[in-house]
Amino acid sequence: MKQVAVFGMGYVGCVTAACLGQDGHSVIGVDIDAAKVAEVNAGKAPISERGLDELMQQQVASGRLRATGDTAQAVRESDIALIAVGTPSTEDGAVTVHILEKVIADIGAALRADPKPYHVVVRSTLLPGLLETRMRDVLEQALGRPLGTDVVLCNNPEFLREGSALKDYYHPPYVLVGAESEAAAQPIVDLYHAVDSKKFVTDSRTAALVKYACNAFHAVKVTFANEIGSVAKAMGADGHEVMKLVCEDTKLNVSTAYLRPGFAFGGSCLPKDLRAISRFAEHEALRLNMLSSVLASNESHLKRALKMVRDTGHKKIGLVGLSFKNGTDDLRESPMVEMVETLTGWGYAVKIYDPNVMLGRLRGRNLSYIDRTLPHLAQMLVEETGTLLDHAEVLLLCTDVANDFDWRNAHPGRILDLRADLARPQPVSAHAGQDSTPATEKAPQAAVA
Repeated sequence: MKQVAVFGMGYVGCVTAACLGQDGHSVIGVDIDAAKVAEVNAGKAPISERGLDELMQQQVASGRLRATGDTAQAVRESDIALIAVGTPSTEDGAVTVHILEKVIADIGAALRADPKPYHVVVRSTLLPGLLETRMRDVLEQALGRPLGTDVVLCNNPEFLREGSALKDYYHPPYVLVGAESEAAAQPIVDLYHAVDSKKFVTDSRTAALVKYACNAFHAVKVTFANEIGSVAKAMGADGHEVMKLVCEDTKLNVSTAYLRPGFAFGGSCLPKDLRAISRFAEHEALRLNMLSSVLASNESHLKRALKMVRDTGHKKIGLVGLSFKNGTDDLRESPMVEMVETLTGWGYAVKIYDPNVMLGRLRGRNLSYIDRTLPHLAQMLVEETGTLLDHAEVLLLCTDVANDFDWRNAHPGRILDLRADLARPQPVSAHAGQDSTPATEKAPQAAVA
């Protein structure tokens, strides 16, 4: 059983406090609103949520849940603080953090007056970086010293929906804790022993962004369905039936397929069909803001990759994988073809290794496309990995063709893996076999239960 203080008796805080009490923990809710404190102590939920009134009444009656407006008392009677205060948007869309800062400062002051081991856990939605810099500074100033092993600052994003919050609490997609180590996270993971889901520990920046990524994905799905519905109506099709059948595909559509940061997409289908829908929408005066922006976003991804190459300062480039994906020789609208075209236009010397691509076997539109975009491709293609390694100051790993050879041990220079590096916080180091991220900053990624 843990001694837990839950700061903020709103939707997240009340649900969290009541469920923790039901699971056997001793919980003290904290809020500056005296009316909310009184309601909790009377066994009433300050917010409307299905089943919460009954649960809160049971926990208060059992003595496992009570509330106070006194932060010092709450810290004194707990070992873990879960902070669930609001972080609403400002007028310009930024995150409001002054309420959270005040709570963290008050907790730090209480610990300074009465030192003890303690976990300060931010459950509020907070952009990555704010916890690690601004909130850490606030806590350390209030403590009067740098954080050590006794006082831990971490985060624990929630995945609760209003109207089904109690069900979501016990059946979330997973429990997620962001901390400097699994040992630091374990007391928080232990709070959720009754929760039916996997438990993951990662670094605090990743944990914070997972919450934003999930909400952004939900918004994207709603918008996508609405835009397809608009197109369907204009075309005389049934948008509901279209999306019903789209969702029947759990192999590619409603699945993990494609949901991994990598390089820009290409090929003969995706760009062509996106252009066709966008052109139809323009003709029908339909505003498909999301769908019409997809190709522009894809192009921006390619430009970021080109900047990474340019920033290396090297001019001899070896490219692994030219077709739009491994296992095919289809070069039509391959982002790698556009990359090579751009680099050669900038004066770079490019050599290409892709055993799938043989000029003598290219036919039809595939051949005419490459004749237009890379007429000197024959001079760039190499058949042996050694030829590529001898040429390249920088290696670009572009498709899974790269999986068939140990490039990192064979190449002493810079390697950019465009399948992954565009989503990494730092590029790989100049030494091909090493990651430049300091060991102390690497995130634990293990599932702990």
